[in-house]
Amino acid sequence: QVQLVESGGGLVQAGGSLRLSCAASRSIFYFTEMNWYRQAPGKQRELVAVLTTGGSTNYLYSVKGRFTISRDNAKNTVYLQMNSLKPDDSAVYYCNGRRPIPGSMRNEDTWGQGTQVTVSS
Repeated sequence: QVQLVESGGGLVQAGGSLRLSCAASRSIFYFTEMNWYRQAPGKQRELVAVLTTGGSTNYLYSVKGRFTISRDNAKNTVYLQMNSLKPDDSAVYYCNGRRPIPGSMRNEDTWGQGTQVTVSS
């Protein structure tokens, strides 16, 4: 079973930066997508950034130009660089690995435990 472990969260002032890391217990190419989600209190979990095995990326509109998802294949690690942080970015951030279940139309999701990001105004 693959495990994902996030790190790098914390408290930062508005305008500051943080880099989140997601370390996988095996090659990240086990997944067809590596994603970052976030969930703020009282809100639904939302998809923040996507990185496919082919290297394509996509971002939530509100973080475009501020957040960058990347990977280090040798370290089996995916990163989320977050710049120009705003109080609205405060949430628990979750790493997600997704792959299709062979013979079905469904995906298998693996989640990390989450890391808290708090942006003060």
